[in-house]
Amino acid sequence: MSTIISASEITVRYGDRAVLDSTTLGIQEGERLGLVGRNGAGKTTFLRILAGLQAPDIGEVSRQRDLVVSYLPQDFMLDATKSVAENIRDGATHVLGLIAEFESLPHDSKRHEELEHRITALEGWTLDQRVVVAMARLNCPAGDRRVDSLSGGEKRRVAMCRAIVSLPDFLILDEPTNHLDPESIEWVAEFLDDFHGTFLVVTHDRYFLDRVVKRMIELSDGKFFSHDGNYTEYLLAKAERQAADATVEHKRQMFLKKELAWVRQGPRAQRSKQKDRFERYYDTAAQAGPVIEEDVELCIPPPPQLGNRTVDVEGLGMSIGNRKLFGGFSFNFANGQRIGVCGRNGLGKTTLLKAIISQLPPTEGTVKTGQLTKFNYVDQARLQLNEENTVLDEVAEGREFVQWGDVKLTVRSYLKRFLFSDDRILTLVKKLSGGERSRLLLARILKSGGNFLILDEPTNDLDLPTLRVLEEALVAFPGVVLVVSHDRYFLNRVCTDILAFEGDGKIAHSVGDYDYYLEKRQKAAVAASRKTTEAPVASKPSAPAPNAAAKTAKGRKLSFKEQRELEGIEAQIHVVEAEVTRIEGLFADPEFFRKHASQVNQLTDDLDASKANVVKLYARWEQLEALKAASESA
Repeated sequence: MSTIISASEITVRYGDRAVLDSTTLGIQEGERLGLVGRNGAGKTTFLRILAGLQAPDIGEVSRQRDLVVSYLPQDFMLDATKSVAENIRDGATHVLGLIAEFESLPHDSKRHEELEHRITALEGWTLDQRVVVAMARLNCPAGDRRVDSLSGGEKRRVAMCRAIVSLPDFLILDEPTNHLDPESIEWVAEFLDDFHGTFLVVTHDRYFLDRVVKRMIELSDGKFFSHDGNYTEYLLAKAERQAADATVEHKRQMFLKKELAWVRQGPRAQRSKQKDRFERYYDTAAQAGPVIEEDVELCIPPPPQLGNRTVDVEGLGMSIGNRKLFGGFSFNFANGQRIGVCGRNGLGKTTLLKAIISQLPPTEGTVKTGQLTKFNYVDQARLQLNEENTVLDEVAEGREFVQWGDVKLTVRSYLKRFLFSDDRILTLVKKLSGGERSRLLLARILKSGGNFLILDEPTNDLDLPTLRVLEEALVAFPGVVLVVSHDRYFLNRVCTDILAFEGDGKIAHSVGDYDYYLEKRQKAAVAASRKTTEAPVASKPSAPAPNAAAKTAKGRKLSFKEQRELEGIEAQIHVVEAEVTRIEGLFADPEFFRKHASQVNQLTDDLDASKANVVKLYARWEQLEALKAASESA
């Protein structure tokens, strides 16, 4: 494999801090890379350098000639004056430029053939079809909508489409799964599975990393550490690396301890004239030990006591305009439950949360809240931060202490529990990374306490170490947790129950984690398919009843169109039955969860639709055969 881009001995400093410290990394053609590291470690800086948007302070970046790079940043920029479709097509500007040049040249031009080969290699002739498919699979808003009318999540989907439609040589994705539902995330994973170029992805979605990545790059203390394999294999390799570092450091400390005792003998040791021992001791003492990653414990303030009733929901239904989101939902929330809410976007997950806390009145049913229940709601929009304030000012709001259960903490001590070190506590908000901003917002909101904690997509923009600590804090929280998330790993680790929005206004409750919910849904789908597939086959017409046909057809001859339809309908039935068999085979596959877990809802819908189509086709076949028999007997 050839190297398409390499960064050699690059250094980037922000003040006295080097986020990249004379480090080197080469990326080979066709590699599938994941980049991890704490927020603020320099990941985004490195991505910008690779994309050519920033130069290192020291060092050199070399790129393969004519390398086409596409970059999806966290803080994406779209042209607000253009439509959705126009912004997406802008992602393939280089392809469109080649097509425009191709069409402007005479047919016998020497450049003509060269351009045609280049456009074909970039699949430029099918660009419009790719735009349509990507917009549909990522649930993008309508192509004619103006970008300035979109929500933040809709803009991210548009930016994602723009990044991938050009099929670049090198694709750089910074948090591509944020604000995407499971079906869209699965489509992005399938896209990357089939992607012929090289890609580098930064994401907090651990299942996504396990699914698509073949080499993990860790950025820590300004240096790159490379590990072959996916995220799980990286964790194992990192643990081995840290154990080896700990062994080396233990031996170094033991040597220093032994030599220190010798050095302290003073003149007696010097009389032995072993000056080299002095030199060896001081050289060893000057060596830096391994960098130890310290996790500050993130603790959620202890909540007030809950009563016997927390929240009881009975027959709850919600509609927006003439569209019914869900109905007939009943549930009794109990102390100690950690409930995950999942499902496709637009089905009403956030609306349910707002109905529970009485921000929205229910269309039908009731919500009864216990007298001692105190909600603490962290919504998707979050709070607005003052960019010119420091981290300390944003949380303190003029106070020196924060109430922590029965005790008071200084604001500094409180912020340290949200992973802010002393130097970051006095940092301006505008200089924080995306994950640091999220932690700051959580610190602001959670300081108000509460025993019924509601989190709407809390994992967006958090780095992996912070996610792990947040998960541990939620598991230890002695109240009720209700969390909306598309992060399968997060749902599995935190939740005791799942509320799944399955479409058609239905909310299903499942005790256990997200994987167990998927397993039960898979078994139910397989059982339903076996129950219904036999009926259409048994109803296959062998000899339509002429008398019954005569009553309905009245001797009418088949039209030319109906004759053609009859001739081709058996082939249609074979195609649809093959699709039913294919989907049922997916459900029966022991590897189903690993390959298609996030597609359960879509596959179930496709299976139901295919079965209904089989029944419809058989009924139509019988009708046409009856018409034919009636006309022949007449």
